[in-house]
Amino acid sequence: MASELPPIPPVIAAEELAKKGEVPPGPGPVTEGIPGREGADKIRRTITYVVLAAVSLLFFVPFFWSISTSLKTLPEAAGFDLLPADPSFRAYREAITTFNFGRYFLNSVFLASVVTGFNLFLASLGGYAFARLRFPGREVLFFLVLGTLMIPHELRLVPVFQMLSEFPVTHWNLLGSYQGYILINLVGATNLFLMRQYFLTIPKDYEEAAKLDGAGYFKTYLRVMLPLAGPALAAITILTFQGTWNDFFWPLVIFLGDETKYTLPLGINQFRSQYSTQWPELMSASILAILPIFALYVFFQRYFIAGITSAGVKG
Repeated sequence: MASELPPIPPVIAAEELAKKGEVPPGPGPVTEGIPGREGADKIRRTITYVVLAAVSLLFFVPFFWSISTSLKTLPEAAGFDLLPADPSFRAYREAITTFNFGRYFLNSVFLASVVTGFNLFLASLGGYAFARLRFPGREVLFFLVLGTLMIPHELRLVPVFQMLSEFPVTHWNLLGSYQGYILINLVGATNLFLMRQYFLTIPKDYEEAAKLDGAGYFKTYLRVMLPLAGPALAAITILTFQGTWNDFFWPLVIFLGDETKYTLPLGINQFRSQYSTQWPELMSASILAILPIFALYVFFQRYFIAGITSAGVKG
């Protein structure tokens, strides 16, 4: 009498069904059969969406109010009406024509572009050195750099002013000049930190392959590491350009009232006087000043998020 065949194991049976295009019945969702679990998940999601919507309103309402005010007349802007009775772009025309908007805009573009360029190069170069090179005192020096983040601008005001009024060794007076502003913003500690953290996430296999090809440290940085650091460089581009574009404190200190060198924040402030404020013109100029930053963020958004996320992966 022939012996009975052993049963087909479940794994083999599932594979046979898969080859035939049939899908074996599997277990249901994890929450299936758990009383009240689906209802709790819906309540949790609803609460999350409500909180997110409330937080979004905190940012949207002031922006909407600015746009609405820019379309009003001065008497309307002094009231509390949410929408203008007769929307007009008169304030935008006034801001561009009577207000020296073009000059201030070009000053902001020039300073933000130059400062961003220097930060991209110096922060990436310094970040590569702190992440990959071994030298005495590296960790101590890095923590000293991070320590500068805890020093407020007001505490640096007098030393920076004295340094720029008579620069060491050369005795140059850099107050009232573009060079003075650029000098104190050549590289930021935050950017240096972001680049170091990002370079730490890149496998060392790339550097070892470059060494086998005879590349030195600088060539490895320039040809291998820098192209791989695109997301971090995009994040630094947005952060530095935005910080320089919106900077009010240091241009006010360094340019010493020279209106030909004013940036947009200083220029927009001229709509305010001791006795009155031209709210429609001020808001319209502010809206126009936001547009370049908005366009920059939209263009680099994907890289910005990837760069910020990757910079915190490894310490």
